[in-house]
Amino acid sequence: MDWKDKLNFAYSTNPDFKPSDEDENQKQEVVPPSKQRLIVGIERKNRGGKCVTIVKGFVGSDDDIEKLGKTLKTRCGVGGTVKDGEIIIQGEIKQKVASILQEMGYKVIISG
Repeated sequence: MDWKDKLNFAYSTNPDFKPSDEDENQKQEVVPPSKQRLIVGIERKNRGGKCVTIVKGFVGSDDDIEKLGKTLKTRCGVGGTVKDGEIIIQGEIKQKVASILQEMGYKVIISG
């Protein structure tokens, strides 16, 4: 534990007090793909006129969303990234992304 982390709680007079790691308590549950509803759409704002396909609504850990993003990029043959819980895929390929997600067992809503 870093000394900066110790500043986040008040002093305790209990000699047996040990601060708990909040990261362990806040782990997100693993939600199966069939229980998740993902929204696939197109966005053009702030991208210099270029279109990107965005996947929103994923519930899970950062590692899981990174794996899903990598799978989508590989299967579509394009680039992309994962930011703020959203998967951003280069190009206007929402139908292809939606069909790949449906094959993987996700419930997909196509917006726009």
